[in-house]
Amino acid sequence: MKALTGIKNAWYTLVLLLFSVAVYAQDKKVNVSIDVDKKSTEWYASPIAWVVGAAVFILLLVALLRGKKD
Repeated sequence: MKALTGIKNAWYTLVLLLFSVAVYAQDKKVNVSIDVDKKSTEWYASPIAWVVGAAVFILLLVALLRGKKD
């Protein structure tokens, strides 16, 4: 029975060692810098462009669907 306890202790020690290695491997220091004050000069980043585009799309859709009624 003592031999079985020794094997259990060795097994538990091995499992804990593997878990600690896996947890240590996940400990990566990442420096994330988020700059929200960055000014974008792309046209598609402007909300006005999306509103105008949606309005043109809706007007075009209404014009096409209205013309099909005969």
